Amino acid sequence: MQGAADNAAASNTDSTVGDEILARPRFRPRPWEHLETPYDVEVWIEEHNRAMQDNIGAQETGVGICFTLAAGGDIYLQTSADGAVVLDVTPDAAWVAPLISAATGCETPPSSLWILPDDKLIQLLVGLSSLVASSLLVVGHDFGLRRRGMGF
Repeated sequence: MQGAADNAAASNTDSTVGDEILARPRFRPRPWEHLETPYDVEVWIEEHNRAMQDNIGAQETGVGICFTLAAGGDIYLQTSADGAVVLDVTPDAAWVAPLISAATGCETPPSSLWILPDDKLIQLLVGLSSLVASSLLVVGHDFGLRRRGMGF
């Protein structure tokens, strides 16, 4: 009988360990390091591009970066195939809209979805840098596709 109890305990432990592995997030937030110059931003972009290529499959959609702001809220960033910078700003980060406009020279859109020209990415990241607490690779985010009527 003792063996049966030991086996059951071992089975439960194995199951618990397996469940914990499945429950772990695929990506973990990285503490933010302040980016002060365009060169700092270019290095950061290169590092994140490499991490995305190494860790995200070509068939996966909704791929990008989530910036968690120290004062609250998240900004999801994705670059599209045509070079546009897509930002999906959560409602609790709406307070940052004037800064995005100031950093990029672009008008605030009527929704939380921003579509910026690709040449604004470095300016955007330098402008936001002092407000960011952490960054996180993401997959499966819709980046406003439903709001733009493109499906998901």
